[in-house]
Amino acid sequence: MSGLKEVRTRIASVKSTQQITSAMKMVSASKLKRAQNAIIKIRPYVGKLTEILENLSASLDSDEGVYSKERKVQKALVIVVTSNRGLCGAFNGNVIKSAVNMIHSKYPEINKSGNLDIICIGKKGSDFFVRRKYNVIENNAQILDSLSFENVAPVAEKIMNNFTESKYDRVEVIYNQFKNAAMQILSTEQFLPIKKTKPISGKAKQTSDYIFEPNKAQIITELIPKSLKIQFYKMLLDSVAAEHGARMTAMHKATDNADNLLKELRLSYNKARQASITKEILEIVGGAEALKG
Repeated sequence: MSGLKEVRTRIASVKSTQQITSAMKMVSASKLKRAQNAIIKIRPYVGKLTEILENLSASLDSDEGVYSKERKVQKALVIVVTSNRGLCGAFNGNVIKSAVNMIHSKYPEINKSGNLDIICIGKKGSDFFVRRKYNVIENNAQILDSLSFENVAPVAEKIMNNFTESKYDRVEVIYNQFKNAAMQILSTEQFLPIKKTKPISGKAKQTSDYIFEPNKAQIITELIPKSLKIQFYKMLLDSVAAEHGARMTAMHKATDNADNLLKELRLSYNKARQASITKEILEIVGGAEALKG
């Protein structure tokens, strides 16, 4: 009977877990819909703005393009975008692994000299890098709980100011790009300096021939900073949508696994119960035969 009681306890435990994973799946599906709509709406705008930004940077003189100025990389900043919560499969692990690989393969000397800083957006990334004594200078986990352009813009502006003041020579962002509910694309993008477009042979004029209204200086001071902030905001929208998709998929798999486990446990329970009943019948028959004798 102790075996039957143990199986019954396990069945109740798995049922409870299945209810939790099923509820989390539905919550993530609801959040995913809103996040997916937000990223799909902003992508065409950001794509065109980025194209203009790169072409504009290619047409600037070295003293004009403060955000596209190439310098020898002696100080670098890596921005790691993860989530605040777990239970989303390999979502956080992939970003953290990619960040560690990049730090030790692309910037080993800078990291050893202490000139590589990390900004974490998301509690999971912050916990990992702080625990392993990396130079984490900031954690903006609270941004993800109320994601809006107004909340993101000051963070982006601070990073941009640090670059223009030569505190950093390069800024890179590692995050998950949303593709669909079941797939996320691990992305590493150079945020600063802005990459200039390489003109295709015979088409140089097409990539940089602009008429500036009201004037070039105003375009530089207003359009480029704004477009960089929007680009940074888009990366976070991508990450949030990817997180909800990853969590929904993980909880869907967990619910299915719980269902399979329940089938196996019920089969074990029925077999054990059948064996127990058979044993009791044999004992009764044996006792009856002994009384006859």
